[in-house]
Amino acid sequence: MSKIKIITDSASDISAENESRFAIRVIPFKVALGSDSYISRVDFDNEQFYTMMDKYDGIPVTSQITPFEFEEIFSDYYNQGFTDVIYISINSEGSATYGNSVMAKNSFFDNNPQAAGEYNIYCIDSRTYTGAYGYAVVKSAQMAMDGKSADEIVEFANDWLEKCTIFFAPYTLKYAKKSGRIPSAVAFVGDALGLCPIMKIFDHKITTFSKARGRASVVPSVADCVMKEIEKGSDYCIVYGDDKQVRDDMAQEMTKRLGYPPSDFYQIGAAIAANAGPTVSGVIFRAKI
Repeated sequence: MSKIKIITDSASDISAENESRFAIRVIPFKVALGSDSYISRVDFDNEQFYTMMDKYDGIPVTSQITPFEFEEIFSDYYNQGFTDVIYISINSEGSATYGNSVMAKNSFFDNNPQAAGEYNIYCIDSRTYTGAYGYAVVKSAQMAMDGKSADEIVEFANDWLEKCTIFFAPYTLKYAKKSGRIPSAVAFVGDALGLCPIMKIFDHKITTFSKARGRASVVPSVADCVMKEIEKGSDYCIVYGDDKQVRDDMAQEMTKRLGYPPSDFYQIGAAIAANAGPTVSGVIFRAKI
């Protein structure tokens, strides 16, 4: 009989409630603010991190999860009698973490040749960030609890990740300017004109898709972008930061346009907040391709 474990990293931004409810293993990223090092989801929650960011003049730096850490985890679940471990990773083009998981998988089987054929490790590159793959993690864990096979779960996850898209807007370019995600000159002009860029995350890439003029236009402008690309009738989620009113406004706008509410909400953690800032508004959805 199969015994399946779903694993992800903390940049997936799944809630503590879903982590516990579906027995998901979340591997935390380490975050450094200058000489001070912290473990995400352990040493701070999202709200505390936003406060830490506000007081810190530099750029928070996240550390990749090492091959050694992954191999220890894979070995532990093998020793516990699991038959399948499915790890859904942060975008491989934004972190070396996915590559490290593959290295660890190969090393595990080199060191444990008897496990071949009785223990399977699946490493899946999400190609995206935050709840775009957090949603795949939660649904995969639900499927495992419902008795679905590892092959069925991997097929679902890959299908979702091939098509999931995020449109989101940071309400200030201060943090993007610091991190270099948006060139300093663009950040300066954007702030001066009161422009909020609408960013698109799809298939490894983060691009500027459109712009919203002023805070009040962010929610309808993001919704306009989503409506052009969403597969009608499919699930969607709201991504947000430190402003719950923004979250509720986006949920209300999308519910009005689509006729049904979001499936879940994802509050950005350190990985996204360090580059976009704590105040964002966005939608995660399945694109029509």
